Amino acid sequence: MELSATTPVHLIHVDPDVNMARFYGIELQPTLFGEVSVLRTWGRIGTNGQAMMVTYEDEAQAADALNKLERQKRRRGYVPVGA
Repeated sequence: MELSATTPVHLIHVDPDVNMARFYGIELQPTLFGEVSVLRTWGRIGTNGQAMMVTYEDEAQAADALNKLERQKRRRGYVPVGA
């Protein structure tokens, strides 16, 4: 299965006043069974962090989940890397 042009999302939230330096990554991964998984990684910058994968039946559902997660994180103060 070839995924459409959905680029991985890499976000950070840095606030030196409260010693916060976090990252959040979201990307789509195809499975061997024709489904699409949303891979989420998060943690403190400089660590491996944690990961979680949720599988959806088709790419449209997975892309909707990716966009929803990105909107939630941006509301909480995360910005794209390099911005």
